[in-house]
Amino acid sequence: MHYALRNIGRNVSDLDLLTQSLARSVKHWRAVRGFTLDVLAARAGVSRGMLIQIEQARTNPSLGTVVKIGDALGVSITTLLDYEQGPRVRIVPPEQAVRLWHTEAGSYNRLLAGTEAPGPLEMWDWRLMPGESSASDPHPAGTIELLHVTAGELTLTVDGVDHRVPAGASVSFEANLPHTYGNTGEVPMEMMMAVSVPPVT
Repeated sequence: MHYALRNIGRNVSDLDLLTQSLARSVKHWRAVRGFTLDVLAARAGVSRGMLIQIEQARTNPSLGTVVKIGDALGVSITTLLDYEQGPRVRIVPPEQAVRLWHTEAGSYNRLLAGTEAPGPLEMWDWRLMPGESSASDPHPAGTIELLHVTAGELTLTVDGVDHRVPAGASVSFEANLPHTYGNTGEVPMEMMMAVSVPPVT
């Protein structure tokens, strides 16, 4: 299930700010990495035309596309949405947590905070309603995810193998394989997730 940036913003001005920030950030980080449009398109697996539209703030790409571009540039989604970092101590108020994915049934994820340390490091808050799941493409080699289930039971599928993680338990795994977060139980599943991506070399 793909959700575009229009599902992140709370109103039109939020959407405009996100679209403009993404455009500015992709251009900035592409220049920092020394990537041409063609190189970034190839690394990210997205079309050159899509990148041009993103850099000109003329499109609202899906979450999957934003993740692929961030992975290709070696920066977090937080950095892509706001590359002009503030002071070293950065407090993110609850209302500024960015909801990047949600379903009509009430499942969602929220990007709580992110930084570069030295590669992208992100902290997420997840809620999956009974019977729902969210699949993720493989991340770059060396990416590690840490999950802590606070309610319900997570069914974590990594490379086709299911792992059940009950409330109170934690799990870590190498995320360079296809993986899916699922809830096969009868109550909502809630978890915290940290993602560490290696820097681009």
